[in-house]
Amino acid sequence: MMTAKRLVLSLWATAIFSTGALASESPVLERIVATGKIRIGMSGDQAPFNVKNKVGELIGFEVDLANLVADALGVEVEFVTIAFPDLLDALKKGEVDIVMSGMTITAARSLDAVFVGPYIVSGKSVLAKSQALAGGEAAQDFNRTGITVAALRNSTSEAYVKKRLAKAKLVTVEHYDEAIQMIIKNEIDALVADMPACKLAVFRHPDEDLATLSAPLTVEPIGIAVSSSELPLQMLLDNYVSAFEASGLLEMLRVQWLEKGDWLELLQ
Repeated sequence: MMTAKRLVLSLWATAIFSTGALASESPVLERIVATGKIRIGMSGDQAPFNVKNKVGELIGFEVDLANLVADALGVEVEFVTIAFPDLLDALKKGEVDIVMSGMTITAARSLDAVFVGPYIVSGKSVLAKSQALAGGEAAQDFNRTGITVAALRNSTSEAYVKKRLAKAKLVTVEHYDEAIQMIIKNEIDALVADMPACKLAVFRHPDEDLATLSAPLTVEPIGIAVSSSELPLQMLLDNYVSAFEASGLLEMLRVQWLEKGDWLELLQ
């Protein structure tokens, strides 16, 4: 990433000058500059976006992107791991400066935060035992009584299950791994989650007969959540993400984390 880092640093002046006049209106941005540190909230268990490796270090698409953002700002990054359902509350309370955690940009979430991006476009899928998915390529196959479906609490997946799979029993979980183990132990029938997470579960558990859909059920943009009162910080990050996209850096990260599986051997 050294070449990418130098490229990002070369873009720093353009981005900062475009929002510098508004810095006094952004206490979070002022604190970031004053302390030399940006606090980024993420769950730490949403591979390939963010996950802990064998030695407990965070890795993933968003971890690399967060480091690019910090390099561009000229500050250090402090990762704050918080359960996904509580991330936006942490942002509101000022416990983190921004959130990057596979968070879909929705109208409801935009009432509480502004979003930069998207930097990835994802979609919903279903993870289940292969025999449960046999002959079916739609979530509606699970929309019946006697079926139990899991989803992350306070996620768009939970909202999807409530709306589209109303006949099934919904179980909410705090972490993907919790639901995956429940499927393996036959305690639930399926997990509704982002397609990259479902595909990764299949790769990570090759002997557990897991399967996912061949195409996403929805189209969902994923972005950086920023406090709605921090317009200058939002504008600055938007400049960076646009520069990363234009320079090809985001595409490099997508290939590395979404299309290649070399990093899987780093996981627990």
